[in-house]
Amino acid sequence: MTTPPKPSAASQPAEPMQTKVSMSARVQEKLATDLPYGVVVAAAWSWRILLIIVVSAIAVWLLSHLSLLIIPLLIAALLATLLQPVHRLLLKFKFPPVVSSLLLTATLIFVVSTLLTIAGQQLAVGFASMQASVAAGVRDFIALIESWGVSFENLNYQGLLADLGQTVQENSGAIVTGALGFGSTATNILAGLVMALFALIFFLKDGTKIWSFLLNFVPSKHRRAVDGAGYAGWGALGSYVRVQIFVAFVDAVGIGIGAWLLGVPLAMPLGVLVFLGSFIPIVGAVLTGAVAVLLALVANDWVNALLMLAVVLGVQQLESNVLQPLVMGKAVNLHPLAVFLAVAAGTATMGLIGAVFAVPIMAFINEFIKYLSRKPWLHDPDSEPDELLTPITTQSV
Repeated sequence: MTTPPKPSAASQPAEPMQTKVSMSARVQEKLATDLPYGVVVAAAWSWRILLIIVVSAIAVWLLSHLSLLIIPLLIAALLATLLQPVHRLLLKFKFPPVVSSLLLTATLIFVVSTLLTIAGQQLAVGFASMQASVAAGVRDFIALIESWGVSFENLNYQGLLADLGQTVQENSGAIVTGALGFGSTATNILAGLVMALFALIFFLKDGTKIWSFLLNFVPSKHRRAVDGAGYAGWGALGSYVRVQIFVAFVDAVGIGIGAWLLGVPLAMPLGVLVFLGSFIPIVGAVLTGAVAVLLALVANDWVNALLMLAVVLGVQQLESNVLQPLVMGKAVNLHPLAVFLAVAAGTATMGLIGAVFAVPIMAFINEFIKYLSRKPWLHDPDSEPDELLTPITTQSV
């Protein structure tokens, strides 16, 4: 009588493994039958969403501590997209890339400095001529308050000045600390501007080298997709900057000419303020419009202020109903609600800086993701990214 063969040593662990797999399958089946399908799906989505929120919060926290480095690079990137077409034109005329970069950077500095100088001179002259109007406006305001039964005759001005002096002495330490903090902030701003200009020169000169170096950190099988998506996102960023400058110019010209026709002083500096404020979506237009109306009220009268308010509302309606849908909408393909939420999130996380950079970053991310979802490199694997979307320059030294 022959004895049955014993199982080999290699086949012995298979039974416990199969038992574990079957038990796991039974546990999953039991959970699937006991838990509603909606709860299972909600749980699966919940931990992933929480993970995304935690990682995003950590990223924002890290970036906030590197703002002195990140913000100048973002400014340099936006300026590079603005100067890129002119840089390409100079390269076609056989300008060396380094000469073209230095020339464009110097031209940018000259133009901005000239505009700020002219605006500052107009501001000084305007305030000197407004002294009488402002004094009359203050007297009228006091007369209006007194007509309501409030009297300023018994007001002890000497006592107020003495209290003010005592308050300054008691808080001298806080005042000195604030002054030192302001000096440190001014130094950081100056250092950031120098860093932005320095980075701009090299963004224009060695753009493809920088982009190729960054692509080395991407796995080779995904490199082509990320390369094309980066080109597409950079093209959307350049379109946003150029269109935003055009929209800001229209706002500044409209409100500036309206203020000049209505006899509101400081029309030219007001136009410069509107131009700069237009780069802060939604918030900038409201604040600069309020300044224009307040200036008309103080310098002239309430009728002039109402007319200035009508001009501001008319220009803003032109921007929101014509320029934004027809020009800005085609440039960045962002819904107004997405723009509003992006500005709100940027303001909540990084204040004014976040409000300025929220929309261009959103435009870049939007086009980046849309390119990855289309997967054009799979349909035409031999094609190269469009030369017009090259991140900074198509040539390098």
